[in-house]
Amino acid sequence: MPRSTARLLATSFAFLAIPAVASAQATPPSQVNFLGAPSSPISASVAIPAGAAWVWTSGTVPTPIDANAPAGSRARYGDTKTQAISALKVIEGRLKDRGLTLKDVVYLRVYLVADKEKGGAVDFSGWNEAYGMYFNNSANPTKVARSTIAIAALGIPDLLIEIEAFAVYPKS
Repeated sequence: MPRSTARLLATSFAFLAIPAVASAQATPPSQVNFLGAPSSPISASVAIPAGAAWVWTSGTVPTPIDANAPAGSRARYGDTKTQAISALKVIEGRLKDRGLTLKDVVYLRVYLVADKEKGGAVDFSGWNEAYGMYFNNSANPTKVARSTIAIAALGIPDLLIEIEAFAVYPKS
């Protein structure tokens, strides 16, 4: 076996062993724990209890606000905030079908595309405004862990956002 292959295999096996060692030393929480700075709108990490059941949504995109509007026009899907609200509503419906709510979401992965109507800038503030309407507020105090990633494009050129959600069933 070539030395580079042996080194890769050894590194891979060592990497795979790390979670086993770490989990043997840590005690899983009895309920979902959101950890991080109280002043932050998101959690730095989320600890999930052993044996908890999960629901992961696929990348969710907004629905058109005017399907008859010309492709490429703002009237078709709206700005980042409008699209984020639409995508979060779709996610809310998918979770409801599984007996969950947005309060059960523990993690969001969000993909943002630059908005040509904002000078080619990514509208992080529009996304954050929509996030604040659904999370870390009086109706839903959950502060999910979150990644927000700027990307070049999505599958439909009019789209500015795609969201993946991870939810955990609460302990009964």
